[in-house]
Amino acid sequence: MGKFYQKLNARFRSTESSLCIGLDPHPAYFLKEKYPKSEHPYLAFCRELIDATAEFACAFKFQFACFGSRGMEDDLEFAVHYARSNHPDIPVILDSKRGDIDSTAAQYAEEAFTRYGVDGLTVNPYLGSDSIDVFAGYSDCGVIILCRTSNPSSAELQELKCGDMMLFEHVAHLAASKWNKNNNVSLVMGATHPESLSRVRQIVGNMPFLVPGIGAQGGKLKSVMEHGLTESGDGLLINVSRSIVEAGWRGDLDFDFQAVHDAARHYSGLIKSTKSELS
Repeated sequence: MGKFYQKLNARFRSTESSLCIGLDPHPAYFLKEKYPKSEHPYLAFCRELIDATAEFACAFKFQFACFGSRGMEDDLEFAVHYARSNHPDIPVILDSKRGDIDSTAAQYAEEAFTRYGVDGLTVNPYLGSDSIDVFAGYSDCGVIILCRTSNPSSAELQELKCGDMMLFEHVAHLAASKWNKNNNVSLVMGATHPESLSRVRQIVGNMPFLVPGIGAQGGKLKSVMEHGLTESGDGLLINVSRSIVEAGWRGDLDFDFQAVHDAARHYSGLIKSTKSELS
């Protein structure tokens, strides 16, 4: 079992939580007075968000686009370091969906696993094995491959027929075999397609799924857990971003991190109660 799996499973056991906290800072959140005065506003915001939700988090997921599009890569680096230093038991994932020819993929892998120092990275499988192998070569780190995504037009490619299976099922087969040499591969499985979770679960066994799409995108928690849980009652990282972060947004007033804390507690409790209902 790879180190990423070990860290994730240890967090599952210690917290009984499957909640992945999405850190997607938006400029609108920084209207309150203190952030514009900070040299690193995204870092300052993320520190408070991390501390407000850590009690309930099975993992943290940073959305690279929210930092990189505004030249805040240093804030991202410092925020990841803050999370790992102050909450070392919680895995940190970078959601940047990288994928390129092997020489370029090597640079992306170094960026994620060396510069930022994250535990896991989302990866696009479209270029095939030589790209995946570069990321999976970091055997202590998790490689989370896009398989069945939550966006509305995902079926345009992901439901294409490949012989007797769909393309996303073929990706799952490769992820569970050829690409998983170091036992550090997992999958992105969108909450808006719960029936696909059970089909892929049959293919990949106990492999963890990162599940976006609960909350703002309309995914149904009970359906996700019915179709995606492993026999041991875990195996899901249920990502919630906007529904937690925006609970604290008060327009031009101070951001309410107690409300963020309460929202994280709500979703964590909902996940636990749903799991109990299904067991």
